[in-house]
Parts: sequence; C-alpha cells; structure tokens
Amino acid sequence: MQRKTLVKIGVAIATVTTAIHTFNKIVEKTAVKKQLLSHREKLFFDWKLGRICYSVCGVGSPVLLIHDSIPCSSMHEWDKIKKDLAKEHTVFCIDLLGCGNSERPQITYTNYVYVQLITDFIQKVIKQKTDVVTNGLSGVHALMACKNDANIGKIIMINPKDLAVLAQNPDPISKALKKLLQLPVIGTFVYNIIHEKKNLKLMFAEKYLYNPLNLDMDVVDTYYECAHLDKGNGKYLYASLKGKYLYMNIAPSLKTIDNPIHIIEGNFQPHSEEALELYKSLGKHVDYEVFSQTCFLPHLECPDSISQRLIDLL
Repeated sequence: MQRKTLVKIGVAIATVTTAIHTFNKIVEKTAVKKQLLSHREKLFFDWKLGRICYSVCGVGSPVLLIHDSIPCSSMHEWDKIKKDLAKEHTVFCIDLLGCGNSERPQITYTNYVYVQLITDFIQKVIKQKTDVVTNGLSGVHALMACKNDANIGKIIMINPKDLAVLAQNPDPISKALKKLLQLPVIGTFVYNIIHEKKNLKLMFAEKYLYNPLNLDMDVVDTYYECAHLDKGNGKYLYASLKGKYLYMNIAPSLKTIDNPIHIIEGNFQPHSEEALELYKSLGKHVDYEVFSQTCFLPHLECPDSISQRLIDLL
C-alpha cells in the first residue's frame, strides 16, 4: 500500500513538472514572437561578462542614458526623449547586462557589476567626459561609478531608490528566494508568472504611470518581450534583485562625490519629501525637483517636458 502511494506521488510530481516545463516552453516562444527588439538599431560592445547592446544618435557633448536595472526594461525606455536630446548632444543608450538585447549570463548581478560596466563603457566606447541620466535603481550604479571614473560629469537621476532601501543587505530569506528563482523549472515558472503580460500591464497602471489612460500597449509588449528574451534568462537578474544583491549603502560615498547631481521625482511616487531631503543633505551638490502628475516613468508619460528639462540641465 505504501509503495502504491509513493508511485502515485511520483507520477503526480512528474506530471506537474512536465506541465510546468511545457508552460515555460510556450512562454519562451510566444513572448518574443512579435520581435519588437530585433529591428532596432544595434551596436555591440564586447565586455568581459557579456556582449552589451547600445545605440548612438546626435552630435555634441555625450550623454549616456541608463534604464532601470530590471529584466523587463531596456534602452526602449528612452525612445520618446532621445531624439530631442540628440539635437544638442551625442546620445548613447545602453542595454544593461541581463536586459534588452545585451547578453544575460547566469551570474549573481551586483551593484559592482554595473559600476564596472558603466565605467568600462564610458572609457572604452565613449572615450570622453560624459553626463549620465538614469532611472530607478541604475542611479546608484552611476553614483558609485563616479568613484572609479573621472570621465563622468553631471548625473541626473529620475526617481532613484530611497537611501533606506539601498542600505538593505542580503538576508537568509532573500538568499533563499534568490536560490528558488534560479531553479531550472520551478524558478523559471515563478519568474514567468510574475512577468505575465497582464501583471506587467497592472504594474504600469498602478506603479509606473500617474494616469493609466496614458498606457501604451506597445510599451507593455516591449517590456514583456524584454522579460522573456534569451529563454527567460532575465530570471538571474530578477533573482539577484530579490536577493538584495544590487543594493548598496551609498550614504557614505554620497558625502564625498563632487559631481553635480540632480534628482527628478514624480509627485505620485511613494517617496517622501524627507527621502529627497536626505539625498540633498548628504550630497555636496545635490538638488531635486518634483514633476506634477507623473509617477515612476515621467519620460514616457510627459516626454516633451522631461526632454526640455534635461536639455536645460545638461
């Protein structure tokens, strides 16, 4: 009787595993069928940890645009403003390692990895002093890159992470979550469920945009495709994010950075005035402004206003 029970359990586990594997394969193929990123302009930088995709447009002093460091984002994030910036600047847009059309190695992604990428990209590709515009978590990478690279000029951060969040370290729970997400079948399944199109659409409506009526389904489709390129290997970056491996306490370093730093915050972001004031109190040359009727992606929601403001600041 016990043997029969064990056989039934084994068959059930095998059936469920097969069903999950089949689901993963279906997502792997259908999520990228529109090939929204395949027709984009692509240049490549052969970096030590993987091939990095980037684009260049315009003439003038260089500006590097860095999207949020999450697996569903890419240089596509800047499409609505880069042409305006290109009227006065040479605009470089980069797909971070693990994102967009860049390679997605099966590594632990850390702040240091992206600091090295930004430093090497400016030194080996741009080769001159560069102003940097970031969104979200990539702001911390740019700030720490200042410690390595004298070729970074002004830094403009759109909705950077709170310093209190950045001060978190990996803990037993976050480490266990990272290991779960990296599992071949179950981890991929969890990642695929989290990054279903309906969930990304909800993320835009509830967290990214002030006005859900501004939701552009082409943008959602692009984020969806980005999340699932390279057989879903974006899960390794996502696992590192959930494991808190990309965070870093930058408060001590912020006190020593001499670069001009400007923060643009959407007024419907859940950040408090105190969080922005903390950046300003710690940094020697930090100031900030709040854009009304915007949330996490003001450069998608009110691109004309943001591009003009960036031109004024650069």
